[in-house]
Amino acid sequence: MSRAAAFFDLDKTLMAGSSGMQFARVAARGGVVSRRQLASWAVEHLRYRLRGTTDARTNEVLRVARDLITGVPEKTIARMGPEVMAAILPRVYPQMLEEVHAHQDAGRPCFIVSAAGNDVVESLAAVLGMEGGIGTRYEVDAEGKFTGRLDGPFVYGPGKVTAMEEFARPQEIDLGASYAYSDSLSDLPMLRAVGHPVAVNPDPPLAAIAKEEGWQTLRFERLGRRLTAVAVTVIATIAGFGATRVAAHRRPRPRRFPLRRPGR
Repeated sequence: MSRAAAFFDLDKTLMAGSSGMQFARVAARGGVVSRRQLASWAVEHLRYRLRGTTDARTNEVLRVARDLITGVPEKTIARMGPEVMAAILPRVYPQMLEEVHAHQDAGRPCFIVSAAGNDVVESLAAVLGMEGGIGTRYEVDAEGKFTGRLDGPFVYGPGKVTAMEEFARPQEIDLGASYAYSDSLSDLPMLRAVGHPVAVNPDPPLAAIAKEEGWQTLRFERLGRRLTAVAVTVIATIAGFGATRVAAHRRPRPRRFPLRRPGR
């Protein structure tokens, strides 16, 4: 029996700003990213906050990121998990969490769909009490190091639709009855893939389309109350980040995206 779900973009939708920039700052402190590269990304992040991004810029950032992690042990990135969560969680919009809770109370499971790394996306979804996350996967070789190649689609633009369809089919989720939330024109394929698209603080091109097609639009800019870094780190530790995630990936895994069923 098919059912509906709700899919949430991450950057500038579920959270203010870019999760990638938060990851880059942590990676720079860990020596994975140079200060020069961090400064370059900071300029790109400011442009992104003010004007959004383009496919060309996004693909260039992906190329640089893949080059930077090539040869880096997976455990090095995994150990950054708690600090990355401590940076991201204070930037999550309380209004969007209310949307998540409303869908869950109505029996619709909620998922993050993002171009960010899959471990970050799944971990954030777990901390926020969502049912799962769909992010970009990077290939790891037999020695546990990143090869620089993708392990699946780049979850951006049309790639988000591919990832959602691949996930929805075995889970018997009806995309036509589902909801999707995003801020950007780049996510137009994702929004058109569901029956209930919602524009969140949309960029001007998406705002124009949302108005023309009568889509629901949410607008808010203030984060409201913020979690402290200490509290966030504790939450992240309880959720099982860090070295435990590295060990866990070597054991047989349950379904990647467990669903909550009404009444359970």
